[in-house]
Parts: sequence; structure tokens; C-alpha cells
Amino acid sequence: MIKIYDTMTRSLRDFVPLEAGKVKMYVCGPTVYNYIHVGNARSAVAFDTIRRYFEYRGFEVDYISNFTDVDDKIINRAKEEGISPKEVADKYIAAFLADVAQLGVKPASQNPRVMNFMEQIIEFIKVLVDKGFAYESQGDVYFRVEKSHNYAKLANKSLEDLVQGASGRTDEETERKENPLDFALWKRAKSGEIFWDSPWGAGRPGWHIECSVMATEILGDTIDIHGGGADLEFPHHTNEIAQSEAKTGRTFANYWMHNGFVNIDNVKMSKSLGNFITVHDALEIIDGQVLRFFFASQHYRKPINFTEKGVADAETNLKYLKNTYEQTFATDVDTEPLEALLDKFTTVMDEDFNTANGITVVFEIARWINSGNYNAEVKEKFRQVLEVFGIVFAEEVLDADIEALIEERQAARAAKDFATADRIREELASKGIKLLDTKDGVRWTRD
Repeated sequence: MIKIYDTMTRSLRDFVPLEAGKVKMYVCGPTVYNYIHVGNARSAVAFDTIRRYFEYRGFEVDYISNFTDVDDKIINRAKEEGISPKEVADKYIAAFLADVAQLGVKPASQNPRVMNFMEQIIEFIKVLVDKGFAYESQGDVYFRVEKSHNYAKLANKSLEDLVQGASGRTDEETERKENPLDFALWKRAKSGEIFWDSPWGAGRPGWHIECSVMATEILGDTIDIHGGGADLEFPHHTNEIAQSEAKTGRTFANYWMHNGFVNIDNVKMSKSLGNFITVHDALEIIDGQVLRFFFASQHYRKPINFTEKGVADAETNLKYLKNTYEQTFATDVDTEPLEALLDKFTTVMDEDFNTANGITVVFEIARWINSGNYNAEVKEKFRQVLEVFGIVFAEEVLDADIEALIEERQAARAAKDFATADRIREELASKGIKLLDTKDGVRWTRD
């Protein structure tokens, strides 16, 4: 049985879906005002791998990941570029989709956008106001945190601690609130900003409300899994829970999953430190599949250290798997050892999607294959395991002249003309083709 580390309970729990054989999964996507950074990419890859493993284990996954296309950062970028907020969003959504495609991330079942759910957002807020969980103040609408049951339980914080931390706030927005902790559901429009009409006047939604609305509209009042980066635990996911459960009276998500941060040379990535790396730039010098394989080398919940050596090691290891996948078949293979290795793979991956241990087993499978155990059946099962990590190798065919050289060398060896055979081996090596003579014939790999 698959076990998930649930952030809410801080424990490893058996995964029991709402509906047998199906997974309803919502993962917070990017705010589309710029190219995504490697931290965003790690989250996209981590949850894509989790989705792929569910599918490997036979589940049908409804995978929803949103785009925040209404936000202060988008409005500011629109002013800088002299285009509309929608044009900014469209531009960076296209860039996001192109970047994650290079990382082997499967298209989501749906990518909802805030602008397309404005009517539902306004209706959601109206329900909260009618139930007394929210109030209007000078054109803004705020959620009453004190009315929320066990607020901030996800982040393991108490309301008392949060109140103490918020004491002394005197900014203009705080003066409009009943409580400094109350958060915005609707923001009144400022001059020149994009806005929508509402019962509280012209404005736009707050950040947190959008995910609650899109998740429940598409997947239902209760979903199986809600995921995102560790930085979203508080306040974003905390506020999602508060407003969603206040509206529906039901548990919002049964499992909460959060991926760890990306550090750059052991330092947390930050724009202020100048170590901020966009995926758009990284893909100029790093193959997308290599970057993805690098992310898979560490368990999704743990921080990962982005270094040149780590990426180089990922490239070397991926090349080994590629050469393993592309080798020629053996004549006689006992697949029983493979079944034991596949059982071992599911055992380690069932333990909260432990990709680090899963990849260790993948290399055990590769070593077994490289000892002369490869046929069509083995290749297909090896392919299925590799696809869990988004590794897809295109079938590579040798050029006719390369094949001719290999056949010529084989003929020379059969005639015991080893000088010619060695000369051809060296010529092939200069073209990036390495040969290995086995009992089942010659195998080749490409550097």
C-alpha cells in the first residue's frame, strides 16, 4: 500500500482514496509574471513523478495545477512591459508550458486560470459573508480568522502565537481589519488596475481564494491530495483550508504534501543574494532530462543542493541508463530476478514516493540487464520503470555506414583478421560508438 507523509498530521499515512482506483490531486502552480525558477521546476517535477507513480501502480489521476494570472506582480510587470495583465499572463504561461515540457512533465488534466473563475470566486466569497466568516470593509472583503476552527493547524502554529507576532501592526490595511490576522478575499480596485464588478464594488480576488474555488469547482468539496512547495504551508495553504472548510463544512484535502527547497551551492536561492536561476536560462546549458533526473536524486520532501557536480553526475548516470536501454537483446533470459527487483522498486516507492531509493533499484535493474539479461519483455518493463521518473529514450537507429562498419568488423574477427577488426573499432570509437563483444554478439553504446 502507498504511504504518504501528510503535512497536516506530521505522519506517514496509508493512502486511501475517496474513490477506489482514482486520485483527485490539486497542485499549486506558478504566478505567471516571469519565467519559473528551479524551485518552481522542482515542485512541478516532484508532483509529476508522484502522479506518474500513481499511474504506474494502476490509479487514474485527475491532476489539476492552476495558473495565478491575477496578482500585483502581474499588474506591475504589465506596466513595465506596456501590455495588459492578460498578455503578461499569456506570455509566461506559454513559457512555463514550454519549459516544463523539456523537463518531461506531463500536461495536467486541467490548468485553470483565475480570470476564468471570477463568477465562482465572487459567489464563494458571498457565501462566506452570509455565513459570518467574512466581512466587507471599505471595498475590501476579509476572512475572520478567529471564527476558523483550529486555524493554522497545517503549519503547526497556534492562533495565540500568530496574534503575538502580529501585534503592533499599524499599516493602512490593518486599520481596515477587525483582526490583524484576517486575510483578504477581495481587494478593492486601485486607479488604473484591472478589476471586476462585485457586490462590494470594483476589485479583484485575493491570492488565497482562487485555489479554494478552482479546486472545489473542478474536483469537489473534498479532494484526495493537495500539494505545493514548503513555502506555501503558511499562509497560502493555511488560508485555503480555513476558507474552504468554512464554506463547505467538510475536510478540504485528506492529504497535504509539500516539496523541499532548492539551495544553490548550499545557500537558499534568493533574488536578493543573486543566486536566482530560471529554468529558461538553465535549459540553455543543461538538457531538460538531465535536470529532471537531478531533481529525482533526492527525496521530494528534502532540500536539494543545486551544484555543477550534482548536475554532471546526473548526466553521467542518465547516459548509463540510456546505453543500458539501447543495447541489443540476449538470446536466453530468465526474468525471475527482474520480478524480484520490480517488487523491491514498488516497496521503496510506496514509502512516500522515495525516488532516491527508487533510483537505486533502477540501477540494480540496469546492472542485471548489463550482465546479459535483455529481451523485449525486459525492455518494456524497464521502460515502464524509467517513465516513472519522466525518462523517455527515443529509439536510436544506427546510420547505415555505422552498421556496415560493425558488420565488416564482425567479418574480420570471424576471419581472425584482428588488425582490421581493431582498426574498425578505433574508427567507430572516433565516431562516438563503443563496442562490447558478448556471448550473444556485439553490443554498442553511444557516448
